[in-house]
Parts: sequence; C-alpha cells; structure tokens
Amino acid sequence: MGVSERVEEVSIYAHRGMSGTFPENTMTAFQAALDAGVEGIELDVQMSKDGHLVIIHDEQINRTTNGKGYVKDLTLDELLGLDAGGWFSSNFIGEGLPSLQLVLEWLLEEGNDLTLNIELKNDIIAYEGMERKVLDLIDRYQLQDRVIISSFNAPSLKKVKAINPNISVGYLIAGVKQDAIKVARDIGADAIHCQPSFALSTYGRDAIEKGFPLRVYTVNERAVKEQLVETGVEVIMTDVPEQLK
Repeated sequence: MGVSERVEEVSIYAHRGMSGTFPENTMTAFQAALDAGVEGIELDVQMSKDGHLVIIHDEQINRTTNGKGYVKDLTLDELLGLDAGGWFSSNFIGEGLPSLQLVLEWLLEEGNDLTLNIELKNDIIAYEGMERKVLDLIDRYQLQDRVIISSFNAPSLKKVKAINPNISVGYLIAGVKQDAIKVARDIGADAIHCQPSFALSTYGRDAIEKGFPLRVYTVNERAVKEQLVETGVEVIMTDVPEQLK
C-alpha cells in the first residue's frame, strides 16, 4: 500500500490546539484547529488550588501567562483572570486559560465532532483525585466515546482504567522506551503515545504488531509525517496541522 492510500487512515491531531500560529492550549487555538479540519486536539490538564481542572501545559504559569507561580497554588478564579495570549503575540492579549469544563462544552457545539486527547499532567506534581475529577466531568457531558486519556504516569492511567474500564487510554512515553509494550499491557492501555524515534524503531513496529496503535507527537515536518504514514501509525500530533493536512 502506497503513501497516497495510507494517508487517509492517519488522523491529524492539533497539539495543544493549532499552537504553531496561535497561543497554545487556548480556545482560539482549539477553534482554529477545528476550522482547519483536524480529527482531534491534544491538550494538557493541571489542577487549581481549589480542585478545578485547568488547561495549561506547564506546572508553573510563568511561560504562557502574565503571572508567576504554580498552578496548584492558585484558585480557579485567579487562573482564569490571567492573560494567556500576550506572551505569544500582542494580537492575542486578553486570551484566557480555559477550564476543562469549558472545552467539553465546546465539544458539544454543533459542527464539532473532534476527538479530545486529555493529557493528565500528573507526572511531576501528584494531583490528588485528578483522575476521578476528569472522568466525572467526561461522564457528565457524556463524551466518553470522544475522549482519550494519556499520561506519562503509568499508575495514574491504571487508576483511570480501574475507575472506567471503557475509557480510551494512551500510555505516553518519551524516546525509545524498551519496556513500553510491557507497561502498556499492565495499564490496560489502548495505544502508545510516542515520539517519531519510537514509532520508527523496531520497538514501535513490534508495538503495532502486538495490537498497540501508535499516536505520535510532535511532528511538524512533512517528510517525517510521510515516514510515519508508511510505518502505519494511527495518529500524528502536530503544532502546524494546516501544513500537514
């Protein structure tokens, strides 16, 4: 099967939304990705001081907002009051951090059939109860069939599967992790989320043969995309979906 035939089988997910041209993990970046015709978006969840789920990649707010400090030390109201767009460009001053609830409500809007990959950012800070909070919110909006949960934290993903065995789970790895298949099996993961180095290695090919689809991050070059398509990966996550679609 040639590249032209296999391209249609590969889904494109916008990494933190269309983060190459819009401020990452904002509603503007997510809407731009939807408008670009992607199949899904990937985003990151941290937890506020008062136990709410907020979309931001870093444990600290310093890089992508006009504030300083840790997400875990600020309330939801404090976090939602931050400017999360001005750091990227003056065109986006006033863009806020979204809550997970806001994103799920957006997913239910007419014309939005995206798959949502929620990465639990609990591999550095152990957010107590994060798994159940995320799953309860997904259940409230009846979006189980459109959501994938991923994390570098294998015990956390095992907990997710224990709470809801039917939710799709992706074991997230960096580099060429030789025991990835073993850990994914132990979790009960449905897929492995990996970098191109793993997907293009013998371990990656073995994972696909053993029934673990690969969802690959973060691919911004067309030549790399074409290699991955030939390998038979399921999803390619990119900052620039408008260039890879």
